[in-house]
Amino acid sequence: MKNIALFLMGCGGVGRQLLQHIVSCRSLHAKQGVHLRVVGVCDSKSLVVAPDVLTTELDDSFLLEICRVKSNGSSLQTLGNSGVCQVFSSPEVILKVIDIGLLGKSTGLAFVDCSASAETIGVLNQVVDLGCCVVLANKKPLTVPMDDYDKLVSQPRRLRHESTVGAGLPVIASLNRLMSSGDPIYRIVGSLSGTLGYVMSEVEDGKPFSQVVTVAKSLGYTEPDPRDDLGGMDVARKALILARLLGRRLNLNNMKIESLYPEKMGPDVMPLEDFLVNGLPLLDKNIEDRIKQASANGNVLRYVCLIDDSRCEVGIQEVPKDSALGRLRGSDNVVEIYSRCYEKQPLVIQGAGAGNDTTAAGVLADILDIQDLFP
Repeated sequence: MKNIALFLMGCGGVGRQLLQHIVSCRSLHAKQGVHLRVVGVCDSKSLVVAPDVLTTELDDSFLLEICRVKSNGSSLQTLGNSGVCQVFSSPEVILKVIDIGLLGKSTGLAFVDCSASAETIGVLNQVVDLGCCVVLANKKPLTVPMDDYDKLVSQPRRLRHESTVGAGLPVIASLNRLMSSGDPIYRIVGSLSGTLGYVMSEVEDGKPFSQVVTVAKSLGYTEPDPRDDLGGMDVARKALILARLLGRRLNLNNMKIESLYPEKMGPDVMPLEDFLVNGLPLLDKNIEDRIKQASANGNVLRYVCLIDDSRCEVGIQEVPKDSALGRLRGSDNVVEIYSRCYEKQPLVIQGAGAGNDTTAAGVLADILDIQDLFP
């Protein structure tokens, strides 16, 4: 049996779902000759580790208890120190509590980042130096300035981050396969936000933009403040990850990012309720006019990322009605990849591009994909 020691950062929806997947897949993994040994879990305030990370682990009943505690909004500190675990009040002690150097050299360790924090880059780069593996669902470490990024990706065999773009969709794996086979990729166009994909396909049916956004919020498709989606930054991070994968040395401030609301309606200027009641309706006319213009051209509007030799940008674009992007409905993600082999008809990847379950499944697949690096 191959044992892979795991340390999880982030106990939000994705992190909890990953722990549940690990527990529920025990028999499947046993048949595959793999055991995932969770030795530590932390959130932004607390850290829980096994009593001896070299020989013990957090057992399945305790992992499910972590999920229960975090689902209730409680702190990991409520779990208390015991023979089952050690609890610390600050996650910054990760590197001190776990003898990562010894663990990394003797049995191997996979650091899994399911947080939404930009602050984890420091820990991740330290564990890379120690020869550990890194698996990411968190996009932010891959969109830091180039110096930190270069260090993080310096050991590509020890890094997996499929779930940072398209949740469980095989976008990054497909790009890597094409590039490693010598098939140059010259254009990527994608709808990488389930929220904005839903919004744009709904307004196409003649519904007011403000109404669609309000409904999307009520259905839980948007963040609590829809401007977190409408600003386009989430899509921009995904586009930057793909562009850097293709070798483009870009930062977020080099990109053109179209926000669907003006600065005067930003969170720092306009309260959320004011934006929902008074701000959103003022945006309807512009979107309606753009839809009519696109229709006159035989096209539809989609909020997309566009990456080619000269551009890496995100925003509203007209796309042909009969294209994969034009046919997109609901909250699916779609990516069109153009290369030498896929020049006239692009390689199209489509499916659910969001959701805790789908994202966690992608993370779990990434963990299993690095098992050959463990003794």
